[in-house]
Amino acid sequence: MNFHHRFPRTNSWSAIISAAGVVLFATLAGCSSHPKDPTAGWTPEKLFAEAKSEADDGNYDKAAKLYEQVEGRGAGTLLSQQALLERAYVLYRTGEKAQALSTVERFVKLYSTSPAIDYGLYLKGLINFNDDLGFLGNLSKQDMSERDQQASREAFLSFKQLVEQHPDSRYTPDARQRMDYIANALASYEVHVARYYYRRGAYVAAANRAQQTVQDFQNSPSTEEALSILVRSYDRMGLDQLRDDAERVMRTNYPKSALLSGEGVRSVKRSWWQMW
Repeated sequence: MNFHHRFPRTNSWSAIISAAGVVLFATLAGCSSHPKDPTAGWTPEKLFAEAKSEADDGNYDKAAKLYEQVEGRGAGTLLSQQALLERAYVLYRTGEKAQALSTVERFVKLYSTSPAIDYGLYLKGLINFNDDLGFLGNLSKQDMSERDQQASREAFLSFKQLVEQHPDSRYTPDARQRMDYIANALASYEVHVARYYYRRGAYVAAANRAQQTVQDFQNSPSTEEALSILVRSYDRMGLDQLRDDAERVMRTNYPKSALLSGEGVRSVKRSWWQMW
């Protein structure tokens, strides 16, 4: 019986061998392009130590990646929790605010009973905190009614939660100072917006923003200005009772105000916005 037809020809074998060589080469090349992870055998403790070392040297990108590995390999441990916070901080330092915020918010949500929750709240406030609040240097360049101060409000709420729930925390004194700064800056912002509306004849909107300032920031230096805007806005709208009530509050709290005269706020001769 002739079995010759069951075997390929010699040139076919050569083609098969050549093809196999190409596949083997490609496989080896592929392996060489993906080197083994040098940290594969590291313990979470060693990863954390290396991450801290990179962070101390200012290599925040490397540190963030290593802290992320710690969180994965040490899941459920205190070290993993700490790595999550440290990663949020180094992301914050690299300017990755959105990632930093989502990371610390995850910590606050998952580990509300953690011994480090006070730092988590403080860090959340710090990430949202902006020491110029984004408007003091550009008031004349942007429509004041379109500016967003939500991040500053979020920072205030985080610091407030820290102060109220952890009054003895080492981070509380600084949080209190930042709260005062934010409150005064936001009050000033609200007054700027109220003035913007008043100048354009939007007296309802001006009164609303001024009233909001008086309610939310009673101890702010801007409250005096807010009451003045409130009085003038009510006067323009013909709401005499509300106008007189607001002026009475202003006289009681600011009897020596430059915005008052013998006859009241409305009798001040020059335009009220020229006071600033």
